Amino acid sequence: MRMITEIVDVGAAPQAEAGGTEVRPSAGRIAAETLTLTFDLRQRSRFRARLDCGEEVGVALPRGHVLRDGAILRDAHGCEILVRAAAEPVSQAQSDDPWLLARACYHLGNRHVPLQVERDYLRYAPDHVLDEMVLGLGLKVERRDEPFEPEAGAYGGHHHGHGHSHGD
Repeated sequence: MRMITEIVDVGAAPQAEAGGTEVRPSAGRIAAETLTLTFDLRQRSRFRARLDCGEEVGVALPRGHVLRDGAILRDAHGCEILVRAAAEPVSQAQSDDPWLLARACYHLGNRHVPLQVERDYLRYAPDHVLDEMVLGLGLKVERRDEPFEPEAGAYGGHHHGHGHSHGD
C-alpha cells in the first residue's frame, strides 16, 4: 500500500483568502492525484483512505495539522496529492441580517461548535438541538451536503483541552 507521509502545504481556510491576509501557495500547483476527505478525516494524522482514482493509501502525517481544501501532500516516492474537502452533511443557517448571524455565532461558539462562518451563512455539524436554537434566533436552517471548512480558532487552530477559564 502506498504511504502518504509529508505535508507540503496545509492549504488555507477560505475565510483567510477572502480577507486577503493569507496566500495559498498551492493555488497554482498541479498534483498527480486527488484525495477527497471529510473534515473529520482532515483533522487526523493516521488513517486509510482511497484516492479519487480508487487506489487505497495509508496516511501517516505529522500530528497537529488540519488539512484544508487545497492542501498538498506527498507520498514516499515524491508524488504530490491534492486534498479536496468532501461534501458532507451540514446544517446551514442563513440570514441577510449580519446582527442575526453574529448572535448565532456567539451562541454556537459558546457551545464550542466547529463553525464555518461566511458572509451570509454559517455551517456546522447537523444537530437538531442546535438547529432549533438557531431557528429560535430567527435564522433559516436547512440540512445540506456541502464541503465543511470550519474556522481554525483564535489560538492558531490547535485543538486544546478545556483548561481555560470562562470567567467563572
